[in-house]
Formats: sequence, structure tokens, C-alpha cells
Amino acid sequence: MKVHRTELTPLLFLERAEKAYEKRIGAVYGYRRFTYAEIGARARRLAAAVRRAGVAPGDRVAFLAPNVPALLEAHFGLALAGAVLVAINTRLHADEVGYILEHCGARLFFVEAELAQPLAALREADNRIERTITIDDAEFAPGLPRVFAGPEYEEFLDVAPDEGLSWRTGEEEGVYSINYTSGTTGRPKGVMYTHRGAYLNALSEIAAHRLDTSSVFLWTLPMFHCNGWCFPWAVTGAGGRHLLLRRIDPPLVWQLVREQGVTHFNGAPTVLVLLINDPAAPQGRLARPLRIATGGAPPSPTILSQWEAIGAEVTHLYGLTETYGPHTYCDWHPEWNDLDAERRARLRARQGYPNLVACELRVVDDEMNDVPADAETMGEVVMRGNNVMKGYFEDPAATEQAFRGGWFHSGDVGVRHADGYIELRDRKKDIIISGGENISTIEVEQAVASHADVLEVAVIAVPDDKWGEVPKAFVTPKAGRRPSAEDIIAHCRGRLAHFKCPKAVEFIELPKTSTGKVQKFALREREWAGRDKRIH
Repeated sequence: MKVHRTELTPLLFLERAEKAYEKRIGAVYGYRRFTYAEIGARARRLAAAVRRAGVAPGDRVAFLAPNVPALLEAHFGLALAGAVLVAINTRLHADEVGYILEHCGARLFFVEAELAQPLAALREADNRIERTITIDDAEFAPGLPRVFAGPEYEEFLDVAPDEGLSWRTGEEEGVYSINYTSGTTGRPKGVMYTHRGAYLNALSEIAAHRLDTSSVFLWTLPMFHCNGWCFPWAVTGAGGRHLLLRRIDPPLVWQLVREQGVTHFNGAPTVLVLLINDPAAPQGRLARPLRIATGGAPPSPTILSQWEAIGAEVTHLYGLTETYGPHTYCDWHPEWNDLDAERRARLRARQGYPNLVACELRVVDDEMNDVPADAETMGEVVMRGNNVMKGYFEDPAATEQAFRGGWFHSGDVGVRHADGYIELRDRKKDIIISGGENISTIEVEQAVASHADVLEVAVIAVPDDKWGEVPKAFVTPKAGRRPSAEDIIAHCRGRLAHFKCPKAVEFIELPKTSTGKVQKFALREREWAGRDKRIH
């Protein structure tokens, strides 16, 4: 053992919190309260129970659950047992869940009772998993019938902790968790996170969001999504309080902000739109500081201005499942506070600069040359370093393709500003090429979103006999508002070159993923049905 080195693992965060913050309330879920001593003890009991169930180091254990205490405990207990956590998207269909269970080779499957109801068909293929444990949520989803025959979570946990298990892993490059991508263009891929990567990225979150023992973190972001952007480990490392939330309920969120002293929460821009436009949202400034991290899609300057107006501090971040969530932050410069509100919002809308541990990011052309830092020339965003995945589980071909040239290829198109900050222009698959001109859907969406009657918007390319393809906007109006397509197009023409403006507007409720991302592929499939265009 080297005196000058400790192998990095998020387990060190709970080992420290269990001792340093022993009596501090570390997690709250409804009427239940858990001190850090209790969280540590429950994680150690989970580790012991998993080992007794026959799980060996390196085996995968799957969880399908909302943000309940069991999933928080799994972020520590499984790794303590040497197992690998596979947290599954709660909005997947039964066949998709079955595919992930089979692909990762899960030895155990923990499933929350409500989410188990549509999975009855998996009982017929139960040989893929050796044992299923049901998580009953007596407070928020009581009295549900048992789909699987295995024990209930608390019964499974009813064992003595194995004091021989150590919080200190012997291999920081070992796989800590596997996160499956959305799989919108095929079967999802399993993104492997290491102990070292998870530790470093959690440490970055503590610094970037100023987490400490006074922090009350509201879980509006699903923990299954990039392991909650590493916040299960970050909040624990800071000794803050996890305020667990089963699902987003805007009036409840605002109640908790007022009554529980919430200091932080995270969410996609669509979540921010939903919350700020709810009737329960505050009409004046917040009583205490509230720090919000948003990512998953570029937020419009309009929504950022709305949150700034009530006194919230929004940090815009950018990353992918393959980068443990956040890779860049739009770090705020104090001198920007003196700018006008519109300019501040536009600065916040940029994706920013690599975080403290990410370090390396470029915007490159097709030959891997850096594009000029002129805020105009577009290229692909590529990354490497401490917060890039180890690779795709059991998929060396996809890993090699993603890592070509020694960099991870994001598939995102952006520009670099003179100060080094990047700003996304689109996904490669979303760029509209109209009459030979490139049009950024993000730029068009921001123009549409600035209309006073627009709640949400998505812009895609649709077929056009003359130009090949042109922009079309799909708009969800604010409650009680009735904008016309002509109003919105005219509004955009005052802000964009005419060829960039949407040629059509349709008013709908936008299709979304469980993390609030708009499913543009669903819109494209409908618009291009029977036409000659790749559907991404």
C-alpha cells in the first residue's frame, strides 16, 4: 500500500459522512428521516445482503425505482459489496427493461412496486435474473399487488452488516455503475463509470454548486439519469441533506422550497419552464438563495431571465451520459452582473468551459482541426479526460467509434467564443440544411421562446420541394394564451434572417423523455414518413 496515495471512490464520501455527520439528518422522504449514521448502516446491510444472495465482485445489480431511499442507498451499498449498479430509466417499456437486464447480466433486480406492475411478462423470462426484490413505498404508493415472488426490500435488508467489508476499494479504475443511454436510434448502450471518475466528478459538483453542510438538495432530477449527475455522492460528501422526491409535482416543489429550506435542485430546461409557469410559483423574490443547475438541452435566455427575476441563481451545464453528466459549466464572472438583463441571460445560455476535473474539450472540424474562436464557425464538440466514460459495456465496436482520434465524439455541434466558452448550435442530426444554408434549431427555438405566449418549443427540419428542408416549430402555448402561427412567424422575423424563420407552426404538447428532453425524433418520424431522409 502506497503511503502517498488513496484509491479514489465515492464510498469515501459516505465513510466520512457516517463519522463526521453521524447525527445529522442526511436524507428525508415524506415522514421518514435518516441520519448519516443510519444511511451508512443501511448501505452496509445492503452490501451484506447482496453478498449473501451470491453476488460476487463485478456482478451487475439492477434497480428500477424513482427517487426513493433504496436507490440512494444503492449508490453506496452495491459498490461496497463490489457489485456494479445499473439504475434503469423508469419510463422504459417492459421489453426495454428486459433487454437491459439481459444485456448487463443482472444477478439481482430491485424494482419499486408501482413500476413492477407493467413488468408481469418478465416473470416468464425470470431465468435472466436469479432473484427479484420488490421495494414497497408504503407512504406514496401503498397496497399494490406483488408482481414478483422475491422478498420486499426491508425484509431483504434485515441482516447484520458485514464488518469485514471496507469502504476503500482496491481498484479505482474498476466499474462503479453502468448507465444505459436512451437508445432512440437503436438498442441502448451501457456507459461504464469508474470509481475514480465518479469520485472526481462528485468533487467537482461540490465545488461548482457550493454544496456544504447547510445545503438542502431537492431531488427533482431522476437518480437513474447519469447517477443523478453524480449528486448522490456529491451531496453526501458535502454533508448536505437529500430531500427525496418521488415525482415532480410543481405545487409540492414550491411548498418544499418554502418549508424545507431547499437551497439546490437540478433539472432540464423543460422542468424549469414547468415550475416557473405553475400558479404556485412565487410572484416576488425568493426568501432565501436558491441555486439551480440546468442541462440536457440549451435553456433559452427567456427562461433564464424568468428565474433570475425571482432571485434564483441558475448554472448552465453541459454534458452527456458518456461524461458522467456535466462536462462544462457556464462559470459566472462577477463583472457580468453590471450588464443589462438580456445580455446576462445570453451569457448564461452558453455552455461554458470544462469543469475543474474535466479539463479537456475542443470544437473541431471534420479533420479534427480546432475551429476559430469567432463564435461563428461550427464544429463538433469532443472531450477527453477524467470525466469521460471507460467505454460501452460489452460493445468494443461502439467504444472504438466513439473514441476515434483519441477523443470522445459528442455528436454536438457548437462554436467557441473568444473567451474560450463554447456554445452549442445543435446536435449533428438536428442541423437544418435549407437551400445549402445551415440553420441552428437552437437559434430558432430561442427566437420562438422569446414570444410572450410561448411556454415550450421544438424546431425540426421538415421536407420542402424547393429548399429540400425548412424549419418547422412545434409550440406549447402558455395556459390561457392563443397565439397564431402568423404571430410567431412575424415575431421571429424581427429577430432572425428570414430564411431561418419557421415556415410553419403547429401547436401541440411536446413529446418528452423521463428527464424532460424533447423527443425530436418522434416529431421527425411523423413529418418525414414516406420521404427520403434518415430518421435519427
